[in-house]
Amino acid sequence: MQQQTLLYVIDPFDPAGHRIRVTMQIAHPDPQCQAVSLPAWIPGSYLIRDFSKNIETLKATCAGKSVAPKQVDSHSWVFENCKGKLSIEYVIYAWDASVRSAHFDDSHCFFNGTSLFLKAHGLEHMPSRVDILHPPHTRKWHVYTSMANNPKPAKGLLASLLAPNYDDLIDHPVEIGTPQVISFEAHGALHEFVITGHYPNLDLERIAQDTRKICETQIAFFEPETLRAAFLDCATKYVFMLTVTHNGYGGLEHRASTALMYPRRDLPVIGQETVPAGYTDFLGLVSHEYFHTWNVKRIKPAEFVPYPLDRPAFTTQLWIFEGFTSYYDDLMLFRSGILSLQDYLKQVCKGINQVHAGSGRFKQSLAQSSFDAWTKYYKQDENAPNAIVSYYTKGALVALGLDLVIRQKSQGRYSLDDVMRTLWQEYGRNFYQGAGRGLQEYEIRDVILRSTGVDVSEEIEHWVYQANDVPLAGLLDRAGYEMHWSSSDKHPGLDITLKTQDGQFVIRQVHESGAAHKAGLSAHDKLIALAGMELAADQETLKRVLAMHQPGDTVTAHVFRDGVLRSFDVRLSAPRLNQCRIEPKQEQQPLKPVP
Repeated sequence: MQQQTLLYVIDPFDPAGHRIRVTMQIAHPDPQCQAVSLPAWIPGSYLIRDFSKNIETLKATCAGKSVAPKQVDSHSWVFENCKGKLSIEYVIYAWDASVRSAHFDDSHCFFNGTSLFLKAHGLEHMPSRVDILHPPHTRKWHVYTSMANNPKPAKGLLASLLAPNYDDLIDHPVEIGTPQVISFEAHGALHEFVITGHYPNLDLERIAQDTRKICETQIAFFEPETLRAAFLDCATKYVFMLTVTHNGYGGLEHRASTALMYPRRDLPVIGQETVPAGYTDFLGLVSHEYFHTWNVKRIKPAEFVPYPLDRPAFTTQLWIFEGFTSYYDDLMLFRSGILSLQDYLKQVCKGINQVHAGSGRFKQSLAQSSFDAWTKYYKQDENAPNAIVSYYTKGALVALGLDLVIRQKSQGRYSLDDVMRTLWQEYGRNFYQGAGRGLQEYEIRDVILRSTGVDVSEEIEHWVYQANDVPLAGLLDRAGYEMHWSSSDKHPGLDITLKTQDGQFVIRQVHESGAAHKAGLSAHDKLIALAGMELAADQETLKRVLAMHQPGDTVTAHVFRDGVLRSFDVRLSAPRLNQCRIEPKQEQQPLKPVP
């Protein structure tokens, strides 16, 4: 096969209709049968998305003559007997307001390569060039991405980008428009924060200052001697791409960038004395996605090397790659000085509360949760709290537990930090130079033993491969901390969660073995009255009705189920101990904060 550069021409021609025309040119296709395909999912989001569903039309020419593509499956096509330049033109409908796909209107254009770039089978290792045309309504837009710029672009283009191979091509999302932008350096490495969406007086300086602290802390964590940022192996800068929305949320990691989505109400405004309460969680999201630059983009499970983008990549190890990252995201806020110890412990408790809220943690192991991400975690229904456990949140608790065990058994000489740095040195540092390899299942036990001298095989077996809680109370006690539990409710309860729909309460979830479950109430029931009192989706009225009773009292709940009025006698439960609190022991201030 001849060396060639694949060409993709991006034409955002219809902002009102949210359509992008892509022309792919293969100078030297396989003359017998050239196959092309669009990924079925995007790395970091473990669900088959079928991005090909957004292809409205697809046509092609070979040596200038029209040829008919033969569709093989939902996302693959072949072109037979093409002995000249193959040009494939297809139109993408880009109206997915998420971090995963593509979104285009008259205000901006954002896309992931997995949504736009067909893969030429057999030519995956060939370089690609991406020429981006101006949209029809403006010539004032600019392009922001961590993908390399073409030093010799053709005249009249909005931008021209270069990628050394297909894997690189689809791992640099692109934002086009007139966003708010601020740049900073972290240990000499250039970072760019690109913010799209309407938000007057957004405090860019505050965001950049806090993000710089996070980046410098993480770079120094993995490379304490060189202080070299991981992304410099493939890019000259790291790009944070934030879309500000009314109520959207999301984050997706890439090798030298991340796509973020966050509500404007939780972001800081210039001159604001106190930042919004949700700003800490925003910085936690920033920290989480940046930590992925090392852990999952370069330190990978073996099942992701390479990504099989036409089918699910099943792995039992997401508890390491998402769970450990979830542990370190807030920990990096603490170590960077953004969070106080007290606020950091509150964040730890938030995760503990989330895990302990569902009985699914006693049914699904953490390894199984990782494996079932494709079918359960990303397809949650009303029964999810009763059936599954999150490899994010419980994975973070396992990381905390392992960190405490390593510290205690090594008399403070080692910690989980040593494990992460070993993973980086042996699996991640040279990954994109072809020297890295994926982490095999069960290898983590050996890595921990070699890094720290501590055998945690038993802990991993009980906490990861069996459905057991991490015994954090005892581990924290030995580290000089106390864990206490209290109830967020003062009144008896129904053991349900509610949502409001058309001015009525609708039961969203029924907790297994709780009061509502035992009485026969179900998710989707419309709760209209309790103990003879009309509710009308009024939380205060519900609280007053519950306050009139004691745990163990039986009250009648009236609901509509599928349009039929039903009544159920419910024996109210006592307030649950659902709020964790961790604090240093009064009589003993630990020498080092946890961890």
